[in-house]
Amino acid sequence: MLLEKDLTIISPASHSTVVPLPKDFPKLKNDAFLLACRGQETPHVPVWCMRQAGRYLPEFRESRAGKDFFATCRSPAACCELTLQPLRRFPFDAAIIFSDILVIPQAMGMDVQMVAGKGPTFPEPLKEPEDLLLLQSKVDVNKELDYVFKAITLTRHKLEGKVPLIGFTGAPWTLMAYMIEGGGSTTQSKAKRWLYRHPEASHQLLKMLTDIIVEYLLGQVAAGAQALQVFESHAGCLGPAEFQEFSLPYLRDIARKVKDQLKESGQDVPMIVFAKDGHYGLEDLSQSHYEVVGLDWTIDPRSARERTGGKVSLQGNMDPCALYAPKERIYEIVKKMLEGFGTRGYIANLGHGLYPDMDPENVGAFVEAVHAHSRHLLNLK
Repeated sequence: MLLEKDLTIISPASHSTVVPLPKDFPKLKNDAFLLACRGQETPHVPVWCMRQAGRYLPEFRESRAGKDFFATCRSPAACCELTLQPLRRFPFDAAIIFSDILVIPQAMGMDVQMVAGKGPTFPEPLKEPEDLLLLQSKVDVNKELDYVFKAITLTRHKLEGKVPLIGFTGAPWTLMAYMIEGGGSTTQSKAKRWLYRHPEASHQLLKMLTDIIVEYLLGQVAAGAQALQVFESHAGCLGPAEFQEFSLPYLRDIARKVKDQLKESGQDVPMIVFAKDGHYGLEDLSQSHYEVVGLDWTIDPRSARERTGGKVSLQGNMDPCALYAPKERIYEIVKKMLEGFGTRGYIANLGHGLYPDMDPENVGAFVEAVHAHSRHLLNLK
């Protein structure tokens, strides 16, 4: 039973939200995802989807209608509701908190807006190294990002132990690219210009971001996150040499520093790294202190197993567009994917996030196929 002293009250102008303190969480009932992260046996292959809380769900669109995106991100109650919506429809084995990777640049003092039809936009992106002086290099995450932590705590309680809750962050290079490009880009040419023309300033910014990310992830764990994912969404714009210099060292630093600090308090939280289109770095990623390496759909499952040598669990990697196929075809694609990855040390997911025009029924067919076929494979052993 939660007593009044165990509650925190958030009072926006429009309403009050009671957020329990990050303790006395309900007992976890389904730990298949956490077991798979650690390479242990599971009763079935666990499955979740990137962007499972998204615009493909009519209830998500209804909840978000007419509301500013980042205002929603700053509402613990709204984030909790959006995180729980897909769990009411589908038997996912994990939830991922509804938030956005760009809350970190915002915490550093940058203006970020979500523009309809365009996506995230920085009205004043970084242009030259001198602009780094305009950033808040030391961020008090408990002050600037407390709304994320409160959303995690509230959601962890509201999940009632149904499945584990994943927290996440963008990786330093991916955040740097947004901060310089001013939004989405197919080439990341402005950001890559910094790497070649201003390597010292680039490392300065990447180090700054790394320090904030470490504190941010530790704050998420303290708030109740049971696993963490680091999104290196723009890995594919780097070549192998640039990845080795400007991405990989910071990915490793994040995992090592987070784990070292958690170990001091006796905590062990699995971490996932997802470097989209970073297939050239698969061997390095498997030796970067993460328990799980996420894969996009451009990597063959059997090849990924061979290249990672059993050092890590793997997550992925069905092409999201396969969800446009008839349900029978989805089942066949899932069957082939599971046979390629095997059932141990594996978490089924897509190779990227769900798209807004996807049919929820096909998402349900994907989840059902993973559970049904993995149980079949496990029964054959």
